[in-house]
Parts: sequence; structure tokens; C-alpha cells
Amino acid sequence: METAFINTPLGIAKLIGDSKGLSEIKVTDAEETVSTNIPQNLKIAAEQLQQYFAGTRNNFDFNLNPKGTDFQKRVWEALLLIPYGKTVSYLDLSKTLGDVKAIRAVAAANGKNPLWIVVPCHRVIGSDGSLTGYAGGLHRKKWLLDHENPVKQQSLF
Repeated sequence: METAFINTPLGIAKLIGDSKGLSEIKVTDAEETVSTNIPQNLKIAAEQLQQYFAGTRNNFDFNLNPKGTDFQKRVWEALLLIPYGKTVSYLDLSKTLGDVKAIRAVAAANGKNPLWIVVPCHRVIGSDGSLTGYAGGLHRKKWLLDHENPVKQQSLF
């Protein structure tokens, strides 16, 4: 596995992956040195994340290789179906997966998502529209949702 650190508006992002794909993205407040040389296996991911934060990309097309249970991977695959700029509730996500009673398990799998931003767990909100749960902190979740769906200034005339 190779590692790189890139600067983002949310903090330093740690990227981990190999020739099979990216297995982890985590953004933290920890003091890390930004990588000056990005390993070849992580270059496309680093470039596309920078484009996302610059507002010029709204989807990702590099290989993903997250580690998790079969159920977690099913949840993460369902997260990939949530369009950029849209949100769904945990209940909606449970329905998509075919078991409305699995809402707690779906929420737990969502919280274990190792590929923040790319596998858009930040797009899952409470049924009442509240920003509930985000491993990276609610301030990051709010930033990501605002970034993907900025409020447009309405014209008065």
C-alpha cells in the first residue's frame, strides 16, 4: 500500500491505495506534511480530488478498493448512486437496499465508509433533513453539501 497526503479546504487528506485502487481517504486536522511526490497509483485520485475541491469535477472515475464486509460494500455501492448535489435519508438508503428494518445497520456501514467524499456518505441525512453523523465531523459534512449545492443568490429584479 502506498500513501500520499494532499491539502484540501477541509484539512489534510490521507490517501492510501495500490495498483488495485484507492482503499482509503481520510481528512483530518492532524498535522501532516503534504506529499511532494505522489505515488503513481495515487496520482489520478489526488488530481481528481483537487478538481472536485476546485469545483471542476462532480464525479470520480478511478479504481476503488475499500476493505469491508459484504454488507458494508453493498451500502457503499448504494452510496455511489446518490447524485452529486442531492441527498437521501438513511431510511431511503435502507429502502434502496431492500430492507427498511436495516436502517441502523445501514447507518453503521455508512459510518465505516473508508472513502470519504468519493463514496459520498456525506449525502446521507436524517429523515427530518438534519445533518446527522459524519465520521469527519458535521462541519465537514455541511461544507461538502454546501460545496455540491451552493445556495444561489436570487435576483430581486
